[in-house]
Amino acid sequence: MHPLVIGHRGASGYRPEHTRSAYELAFALGADAVEPDVVASKDGVLVVRHENEISETTDVADHPEFAARHTTKTVDGKVLTGWFTEDFTWAELRTLGMRERLPALRKNSASFDGQFGMLRLRDVMKIVDRAAEIARAPRSMVAELKHPSYFASIGLPLDELFAAEINRAGWNAGDGRLIIESFEPTVLAQLHDRGVYGKRILLLEARGKPADLVAQLGADAPRYAHYLTDAGLYDLRGTVDGVSVPKSLILETDADGTVTGASPLVDAAHAAGLYIYCWTLRPENRFLAPSFRRGRYKAQFGNWSAEFRTIMGSGVDGVFVDHPDLAVMVRAELQREEDLLLG
Repeated sequence: MHPLVIGHRGASGYRPEHTRSAYELAFALGADAVEPDVVASKDGVLVVRHENEISETTDVADHPEFAARHTTKTVDGKVLTGWFTEDFTWAELRTLGMRERLPALRKNSASFDGQFGMLRLRDVMKIVDRAAEIARAPRSMVAELKHPSYFASIGLPLDELFAAEINRAGWNAGDGRLIIESFEPTVLAQLHDRGVYGKRILLLEARGKPADLVAQLGADAPRYAHYLTDAGLYDLRGTVDGVSVPKSLILETDADGTVTGASPLVDAAHAAGLYIYCWTLRPENRFLAPSFRRGRYKAQFGNWSAEFRTIMGSGVDGVFVDHPDLAVMVRAELQREEDLLLG
């Protein structure tokens, strides 16, 4: 049954992202998998946060005992100011309350602010296994390793920490539960060398270069755009199992910006023997392509089903979605239509 519906940071359209409620709700709404973003604490515990800078998604600023840890750092070439997971032990991080990252847009989700604590990667694995037991069907995790070259530079190698965690939890059995993704190809190769089983997916942007390759090669580092060509996709075969791209690269538009269908990228990836996933499907006008926006307000749902159908009908192998139930519904519609055509 394709495409795989992946709860992006859980059901992050309905609950603050990366919380127990978000992950459990994603599976309750029919998701096949969930996607935790993985960063590290000071004492080497892998925790799930969108970024290692946590001021937007936690109440850390409300904790006077942590005020002195407010700082400025450069992460992958970007200057960031705030509080960072690597400056806290797990015991300290677990005292924080989680918050909705987009409170103005998702007020219903923001009403749950402060009700949930931070999770470790090991907690997410337990949630996935429990969901599989309840559904009596396979469920999986798409773990994104965030800023691995940066973490390695400060003595917190994510490949080593991740491999240890996966092995300790019995998740390195090659049974399909584990998919690993990163914007940095080096860490995917390191995990392979450490004997970690699971599909390895290289995240690609429309612009820019992988931070790890910039650190290694400087101006000679290849651009993400290279990997989006037929030759670049073929070069990836054997080093990774697939790629994951923003939806703008799946949607074909004309000179006026009107979506006319799906681009040939999905077919090109499959021709190169690669899986291809797409991120992130969201129903609010703020995130939809202009062709699918309806009404005046950014938070209003536009013609999301048309955009979802265009992407999910392209042959893509998986979609990351904030509202898993909507993608599950579109997938079922596409399946019914296909069944009717086949008689």
